Amino acid sequence: MNRSWNLAELEEGESGYVMSVSTHPALKHRLEDLGLIPGTRVTCMARSPAGDPCAYLIRGALIALRQADAREIVLRPAHERGA
Repeated sequence: MNRSWNLAELEEGESGYVMSVSTHPALKHRLEDLGLIPGTRVTCMARSPAGDPCAYLIRGALIALRQADAREIVLRPAHERGA
């Protein structure tokens, strides 16, 4: 079954693979520069006490993203890597 969800829906410790990034162009370009492209594995490492922002592990770097931006990044589950 193909299930997708957005980055903001990951719980701490959960991972997924990027399917698409639909943020505003400047942020999309910056995220691509950091390696956040389709096929990249992303893991939610921590949430701030208020829940926003969250820290994500992306290609060995820990990146904080606001939930509004994370909702624009569509993922598929880590176990569906080849799907």
